[in-house]
Amino acid sequence: MKVGLVCFHTFSQPGGVKKHVLGLFKEFKRRGIKTKIIVPRRNENENYGKDVILLGTSFPLTFNGSQSDFDINFNPLAINKVLEKEKFDVLHFHNFDFPSIFQILRKSNALNILTFHSNIKGSKFLKGFPILIEGIKKIVKWKVDGVIGVASFNLDIFKDFKKPKAIIPNGIDLKEFNPKVRKIKKFLPEQGRRINILFLGRIEERKGLIYLLKAYKILEEKFSNLRLIVVGEGPLKIEMEDWVRKNKLKNVVFEGKVKEEDVPFYFNTCDIYCSPAIFGESFGIVILEGMACGKPVVAFANEGYKELLTGKKGGILVKNRSYRELAKTLEKLIKNKKLRKKIGKLALREVKEYSWNKVADRVLSFYDLCKKEKMGKVKFF
Repeated sequence: MKVGLVCFHTFSQPGGVKKHVLGLFKEFKRRGIKTKIIVPRRNENENYGKDVILLGTSFPLTFNGSQSDFDINFNPLAINKVLEKEKFDVLHFHNFDFPSIFQILRKSNALNILTFHSNIKGSKFLKGFPILIEGIKKIVKWKVDGVIGVASFNLDIFKDFKKPKAIIPNGIDLKEFNPKVRKIKKFLPEQGRRINILFLGRIEERKGLIYLLKAYKILEEKFSNLRLIVVGEGPLKIEMEDWVRKNKLKNVVFEGKVKEEDVPFYFNTCDIYCSPAIFGESFGIVILEGMACGKPVVAFANEGYKELLTGKKGGILVKNRSYRELAKTLEKLIKNKKLRKKIGKLALREVKEYSWNKVADRVLSFYDLCKKEKMGKVKFF
């Protein structure tokens, strides 16, 4: 079997879908499955090695309160060339980007699988244009052989899709993210005396940093041993830095954009990981990353995080957009070191079910199911 993992999000920027595709790729390669990744080009000098095929062009697009991509193939012959050369048995598309997905599906003779990562419910834009949702459904029905959602609500728009469907979550590399990875040296001299709270994500509206800053302001009036580490860039960064200065917050450190390979070190340096995202989350890979490093996770109860953390003991959900409740929850963890360790240990236990080994097993079983259905060996009623 030869698999092509098609990502419609540029690899020149970090992102959850990119992490998902790379995680699945590494696990498939480890098992000896011939696998290549197909991504659009954003910059002229991009080169990710022989296993990543650059196909089409990606343009930055502000969408749903975040940065996204608009992809198009200006040279349709390039699609023919790639598919004829690689002869993929499975093309596994990650997210839906028109017109690029249509252009590739038209030429594909492979088993076509779609993993839908997007939270349609959380998109004000798509809610206002139902014709676009109908277009997605028609294209998927036309040429896709099976649909995966990383959460149950991802499949809501495919209720009329008669072919196989499955909920298979994101995965986590437990070798990359674990309590044994090193910590950030510059934060070590005060280790144990100062409690580090970590925010890691794009500094944009939907990631909700302003709510964490407001909660931190409340906490700083009660505790003198806190530090808030902010990792990430985004359109609201200057505004957030100004807010910190105007409110005279101490020990708020803006680290900016860091190398992706350094991300585990920041998780391992913190005492508490907080993700105050307010909407648009389908899953939350960063939640898994914090749990895998044995950290107690505090997050707003947006739709995606509720799906992931409901019933889990390694994370705490707080009423969405309530910075006062966020402050109260963080205060309990700040005061109680034993509670932090207890929740962190539970997180380590729970995150194992999301290892790429287990997730890849489910994906491969789904390929097999879809193949049998396509060949007419399985009947669905």
